[in-house]
Amino acid sequence: MTPSAASSRPGAPGLGIPEVTVAPGDTATAVLTVRNDSDIVEAYSLEVVGDCAAWTTVEPARVSLYPGTSETVTLRLTPPRSPEVRAGELPLGVRVLPAEHPESVQVLETTVHVGEFRELHTELTPRRRRGWLRGRYRLAVRNQGNSPVGVGFTAGQAGEELGFAFTPAERTLEPGESAEVGLRVRTGKPVWFGAPVVWPFTVDTTETGDQEETRQDEPAVRAPLDAEFVQIPVFPRWLLVVLAALLALLLAWFALVRPAVRSAAREAATEAVQPRPTPAGEEGAAGRAPGSGTGAGTGTDTGAGTGTGAGGGQGSGAPSGSGDGTSAGDGTSAGGGRQSSETIDVQTSGGETKTGTYRVPEGSVFGVTDIVVANFQGDEGLLTITFGDRKVTTIALETFRNQDYHWVTPIKIPENDTVTVEVTCEKPGTPASGRQAQGCHEVLNVSGVLSRTTQ
Repeated sequence: MTPSAASSRPGAPGLGIPEVTVAPGDTATAVLTVRNDSDIVEAYSLEVVGDCAAWTTVEPARVSLYPGTSETVTLRLTPPRSPEVRAGELPLGVRVLPAEHPESVQVLETTVHVGEFRELHTELTPRRRRGWLRGRYRLAVRNQGNSPVGVGFTAGQAGEELGFAFTPAERTLEPGESAEVGLRVRTGKPVWFGAPVVWPFTVDTTETGDQEETRQDEPAVRAPLDAEFVQIPVFPRWLLVVLAALLALLLAWFALVRPAVRSAAREAATEAVQPRPTPAGEEGAAGRAPGSGTGAGTGTDTGAGTGTGAGGGQGSGAPSGSGDGTSAGDGTSAGGGRQSSETIDVQTSGGETKTGTYRVPEGSVFGVTDIVVANFQGDEGLLTITFGDRKVTTIALETFRNQDYHWVTPIKIPENDTVTVEVTCEKPGTPASGRQAQGCHEVLNVSGVLSRTTQ
């Protein structure tokens, strides 16, 4: 910098500041001359003012001059490489304050041209995402340069298995401004079984719009960010082992267990239909027809009618093995029974509890083998079944519409004991008609063998 000519005013220093150009992160200097045109010794204090004062110094900051003498001072400009120092023209001022004549203070101004630099910081989180078909990432972008810049985003992959979508696709960032961009990665086909598939891809941030050429010291190509999408299978690997085990069990059932069960059931059925041995008395009665019989001599025949022997004897008798005239085959003796089925119908209003009973007749025992409960309206509440003093089960009505129970060994209920159904109606249901019922309605059918206990 060439110093300017001296001022012609008495006592004023000569100072001239031409324009200065400096790049952020670099240092620029300006040399200027201070001359004392007064007739006394004067001391001058120099101070930088304006937008550049934070990163501009003057050396020395104070000079003392005899009349007619001058001294050279240096302005040193060191703008930081930061978005806080915007690119463009900034004002620079130097205030010169005489010690003896402070009223003659002067502020000399000039313009500083701050160069432009561009710097983008990007970060992708997470770098690794797992999913069946898609994954979501967040791309954080910050403009560390000192001028506005438009940025665009691109993603690349070696193949064509992945699709990418940025939200938004472009942004304009002021110096120091940050933005967050969403990235959605999607695959075209699911992986049903097997090991997870790793899809690597890259994300790049580029400047868009009419941008000036980059400086020589700035990299022309920005390294892209590496990331991965791990596509996990829909069904885990252990599920294949479980399916294989179930298939093996199913094959074993059809090949080994089922034939054995069928054979055992066939043998049991064959044994059940074989004729039982008939007692001697019943066999005699069945072997002879009631009516007259002829004997070889005089005697009494065992037929049901009158018999005449060859010797002229006559007699009458009853069939062997008969008791009070009732045989065991009619289901009324102590050793037999007949199938019996009873129905208990219980209708209950909402919020009430009602019971329905069936009492076993006197002189009988009821061997229960099956019960069927019908909740055809879909009522809500509680149903309890009791055989005598034994509570069989308690069921929530809303858990079923029809429920049945079966026993191989009958549950015996003695005479005068009851089968009791207790229903607590909390909320009537809606039958097939589509209109909500006024009350709860449950039906219990109990089946088994009713046998006589006395002859």
